Amino acid sequence: MKSFRLSILGLCSLVLLSGCGMNNTAKGGLIGGGGGAALGGILGQIIGKNTKSTAIGAAIGAAVGTTAGVLIGKKMDKAKAAAAAVENAKVEGITDANGNTLGVKVTFDSGILFPSSSSTLQASAKNSLTEFANVLKANTGADVAIKGYTDNQGWKNSTAEQSIEKNETLSLQRAQSVQKYLAAQGVGGQIKSVEGLGQADPVADNSTAAGRQQNRRVEVYLYPSQDMINAANNGTLQ
Repeated sequence: MKSFRLSILGLCSLVLLSGCGMNNTAKGGLIGGGGGAALGGILGQIIGKNTKSTAIGAAIGAAVGTTAGVLIGKKMDKAKAAAAAVENAKVEGITDANGNTLGVKVTFDSGILFPSSSSTLQASAKNSLTEFANVLKANTGADVAIKGYTDNQGWKNSTAEQSIEKNETLSLQRAQSVQKYLAAQGVGGQIKSVEGLGQADPVADNSTAAGRQQNRRVEVYLYPSQDMINAANNGTLQ
């Protein structure tokens, strides 16, 4: 753990010396220029808290050389811009504490995607997901992770423990609905993980209606696949 923290500290120094106005292309060079494994580990933790996801992130960082990192940075810039044009999608760069972008996070409000307490996609949601599928088709080198979340509200006639379980089940069913629809659009092969995390990891205050609405969401993550890394290392990534 100590060596990991030292690696992060060293990378932070690189970022500070390089300035704050970098785009993903420049940041990609830093990934390969000394902090790849550390940043990759952060990516894995952001994508998922399980060991497998962390290992994926570490492998990405460790495998990318300096030139390859620049190529991947360009690719992620394009994917982020394309995703930002999708209706009802909130798009963010996946970054560490110092603003190093490693992937793309796309959030869909569950209220836009689903009726209350349901995992059946609404018609308007299908339009947005069709647009998003087209983004994935244009970025076949990106792998995808899907995560569903709920607020912390209890279920009628249920104990607190039962409500937590029901929220986890609903969040998984909603994430799976997104997965199935995207797969039907021809991009299922890019989806590497699907999780339902229920009321865990709220992004807003559950004590307010507005906060609970933000917490009811489906997040989709795009990150470099091994094929993208290999193509970048070989200098053939377009």
